[in-house]
Amino acid sequence: MKTITRPVLLALLLAAPAAWPAGGGGGGGDEAPAASSGDPDFRAGIAAWKAKDWAEVTARMQQVVQREPKNADAWNDLGHAARRSGDLQAAFSHYERALQIDPSHRGAHEYAGEAWLIAGNPAKAEQHLKALDKLCFFPCEEYRDLKAEIARWRREHPQ
Repeated sequence: MKTITRPVLLALLLAAPAAWPAGGGGGGGDEAPAASSGDPDFRAGIAAWKAKDWAEVTARMQQVVQREPKNADAWNDLGHAARRSGDLQAAFSHYERALQIDPSHRGAHEYAGEAWLIAGNPAKAEQHLKALDKLCFFPCEEYRDLKAEIARWRREHPQ
């Protein structure tokens, strides 16, 4: 039996996070979330997401949360669609619901942070960035994306 040397083991451990699933669903920029549900409305909502049809995403995800009120991914997707449609109040409500169901939902933290930037409140966005920093053992895509958006917002809104 071969022995794994320390450098090889270290390389494997450092490469492993890239292969881990993202978890928390629906974060990571503008990419559509993975269809984590066999629900036909959820799948149709993801297809609508890819087409950037936010009204259809909303209609489909509302159907999902009626049947599955504890589906944090669907609530997050509802929040994203509301934010993209310009309804920040609804977006905040949906993100809050997703985070009540799953406080470690990385996508909801990222998107809620982005919504707070749109609302002009970078301090609230920073709170979600701090939550992501705790959730991601290594910096994850949601953390990197929100950090970049906060930096961009601060460049565009110097104090």
